[in-house]
Amino acid sequence: MDLRRDFLKTGALLAAAPAFLKGAPDSKPIKVGLVGCGGRGTGAAAQALKADDYSELVAVADIEQSRIDDSLGRLKKVAENKVKVAPGMMFNGLDAYKQVIASGVDVVLLATPPGFRPQHLREAIEAGKHVFCEKPVAVDAPGVRSVLETAQLAQEKKLSLVSGFCWRHANQIKDIMGRVEGGAIGDIVSYYATYYTSPVKPMPPATERPAGMSDVEWQIRNWYNFTYLCGDGIVEQAVHSVDKVAWAFKDLPPASCVGVGGRQIPANAGNIFDHMEINYVWPDGRRAFIGQRQIEGCHNENSDYIMGTKGAALIGRGPMPRITGENKWTFEGAKVDMYQAEHDALFASIRRGEPLNNGTWMATSTMLAIMGRMSAYTGQQITWEQALGSQEQLFPDNLKWDGSFEPPPLARPGITKFV
Repeated sequence: MDLRRDFLKTGALLAAAPAFLKGAPDSKPIKVGLVGCGGRGTGAAAQALKADDYSELVAVADIEQSRIDDSLGRLKKVAENKVKVAPGMMFNGLDAYKQVIASGVDVVLLATPPGFRPQHLREAIEAGKHVFCEKPVAVDAPGVRSVLETAQLAQEKKLSLVSGFCWRHANQIKDIMGRVEGGAIGDIVSYYATYYTSPVKPMPPATERPAGMSDVEWQIRNWYNFTYLCGDGIVEQAVHSVDKVAWAFKDLPPASCVGVGGRQIPANAGNIFDHMEINYVWPDGRRAFIGQRQIEGCHNENSDYIMGTKGAALIGRGPMPRITGENKWTFEGAKVDMYQAEHDALFASIRRGEPLNNGTWMATSTMLAIMGRMSAYTGQQITWEQALGSQEQLFPDNLKWDGSFEPPPLARPGITKFV
């Protein structure tokens, strides 16, 4: 099976999706359902309510009512007249997403921990819903393959599928990437991206675990520390940098990568690394490097250095993107809210009746990050075909809120095997 060929073939099919969809009349409400009422989900819902004059939030789901209440309270401060969630449209539990999908909504916002994403996305698209899908779209290769199939299904159903890779909607980044693509720095030679920051959600000590709390509940409440839920730091957070690399390389997969990484600061539990460095190489020999770290007290940086034959492009390390070399340039003008812009694009596509499908490139970027993690965890060089064809399934089937689950131990490069 030629996975590279099949992957690119799928991308071509999606790019050629017919621009037709039965659009909503100008004054018809677009009913929105939110799955995952944390900070990112609440933010996505606020942006969805601002994106269309007649959008309204009518159904929500989360693991517990208190999170829903907090989310709705914040949303009412943003657009109280558009928050129309009746008591019977608030759903709790791991299966609550099913109830949102079945509630009569037009658009589903998916903002749970990433391990749940492939299943939630599949069921939403199968039910004929437009979807805003937060990044990353999966935590393992089986999940990515599922998302590719779902993206194809969205095309067939003429549904919009917009991803949470927000930098693709930032006007200043679109501007510099367009100039790079147009040859402003010549041919790209290499790309170095950094995502150095502090821990997102440190794991609390086991002594803080309430008596009687199940393994699964404890892990989900501390989801960022478990690979099966978050994918690790490069997949959940630094995937934004990976996505910009993919963008610059025209969303074409690399040939292979080699990664290094580990856990420098002992953790109370969990099984994610706190640092990685990934070296990707494309078939034509060009390379990209991603540095990712989540450790307190260290140098923080989120920048992109794109080196070309006629100059360099720099994102970060200053207020505005800029180009040096033969064609010097600095972005001028106001930056748009990229989080709002992605929802504006989604709802505009629904109103126009022209489906917008980000399925292939959001899967490409997620797979690039997973591929890097695979290499760092195993200490092996991993090819694109190996990565996309991997049979390692991190996210378990039939996860139960009150169930037991033991994730794999912290990976040990040179000992942990590629699956």
